[in-house]
Amino acid sequence: MTVYYVNSATGSDRNGGTGQNSAFATLSKVESLKLKPGDSVLLAKGSVFNEQFDIKYSGSESAPIKIGSYGTGAAPVIHSSGDGIHSLYASNIVIENLKISNIGGSGIYGGSVTNWTVRDVEIAKTGLSENAGAVTFRSSKNVTVEDSKISGVKGDGFWIEKVNGVKLLNNTVTTADGSTADAVQVNDSSNILIKGNHLDQTHASSPKGVIALVRATNAVVEDNVLTGGGFGISAPAGKNVAIRDNDISGYHGYSWSFAVGLGDQGNARDYDISGNHIHDGAWGVAVSGPSGASYTRTNIKVHDNVFDDLSQAALKVDRPASGSFYNNTIETGTKATSISPAIADAHTFTVKGNHTVANVETALASPVAKTAAVTEASADPAVVAVHDNLKIFTDTGDAHRGNLLENDSSDNDTLVLRRFGDETVGKHGLTLTGEYGDIHVDRAGNYAYTLDETKLPDHRGHVSESFSYGINDGSSHHSDGDTLTVFIHLDGLLS
Repeated sequence: MTVYYVNSATGSDRNGGTGQNSAFATLSKVESLKLKPGDSVLLAKGSVFNEQFDIKYSGSESAPIKIGSYGTGAAPVIHSSGDGIHSLYASNIVIENLKISNIGGSGIYGGSVTNWTVRDVEIAKTGLSENAGAVTFRSSKNVTVEDSKISGVKGDGFWIEKVNGVKLLNNTVTTADGSTADAVQVNDSSNILIKGNHLDQTHASSPKGVIALVRATNAVVEDNVLTGGGFGISAPAGKNVAIRDNDISGYHGYSWSFAVGLGDQGNARDYDISGNHIHDGAWGVAVSGPSGASYTRTNIKVHDNVFDDLSQAALKVDRPASGSFYNNTIETGTKATSISPAIADAHTFTVKGNHTVANVETALASPVAKTAAVTEASADPAVVAVHDNLKIFTDTGDAHRGNLLENDSSDNDTLVLRRFGDETVGKHGLTLTGEYGDIHVDRAGNYAYTLDETKLPDHRGHVSESFSYGINDGSSHHSDGDTLTVFIHLDGLLS
């Protein structure tokens, strides 16, 4: 196990390289050596190397080859018109405590490598030819990048493709520019952990987003702070994907911009999206896809998230999908859901147990405060009235002189009717006839729902009803185009 020293200012390639006073001068000299497991190559702090560093040999799992630094002062810097550090087929490599900048290609490039760890490395101004990740790994296995900084690069911050075993931990990426750039792009990879990173695309010129996680298998994205970009996390296809406890904000610029999106580039199965704070953007979670595509979207769970300051809904589902949206907290003024009628009628994506609060800061303050805020919340943010297993979800349309319902849910035991100016509901009340039963509302605003069991498709889940109505003012009748939609939750309602 030999330690080699390299000093661009005081070294010489005629030296033996095994002591600080006999250091080599160039990286090319190191490349001429046949490095062995356990060997280390240390670059002198303050040195500047204007060449690509090729790593040709492998360490072992118990004795990796290490590339690092020694001395005092600024980290050693590698400049190159090609890649900064480049390797094919090498395994068991550790790279730490370096700076790589003004690079034509990738700061670090590994192809068909195994067991690489990159830590405490700063990478800036790479990818001058674009379409190169500041850190790029392809067709590899077990790659970890941690506690590193990437900034001002042209192209993706990370480009990971066909890698089994990816860990991106506690890194910072600021401003990955270019027409196809994301802070992190992970394609066709498996066993992925993206945790504790700060990824900021607020000032990037890219029209894309922060994390693109494409066709992933067994992936966890957690405890990250994601800011800016056209989207937060695009996970368009994959299996067994968990996106949890992230702060996602500032994604703007497009009508489709979303915090988390899935389902538009292939089959998406077993997604758990939970514990995230999603704010200051357009859509929250978008389950969507191209028209006519036959992709499947199954077992998509969106729960225990906090949504606020969104110009669109917290949840969008406009393509066939199965899943649930539950126990989420939505700040007043943010729409809860936008689910296409066909999806709602299919009853494959359930919505239940969500809460609205006046100020999400209370809900975010602590678990105790969050519980208290939820307890005080009236019901689902789109709910107009609630009683037992009946929830009035929407009341829309152009009524004759007002809407059918009062737009509040302060009294969950009655369905409060507007009086439409001088008009009143008919003497005997109002009956709304729907597919599965009738709602009868008396003049006091109390209602009763008569359910026709013979019309129900089954005794599980929930069904939805839509009603129209007329008004009798004693001398004339008015037809009205207002629409009332209710969800009847059948669980526990029928024996």
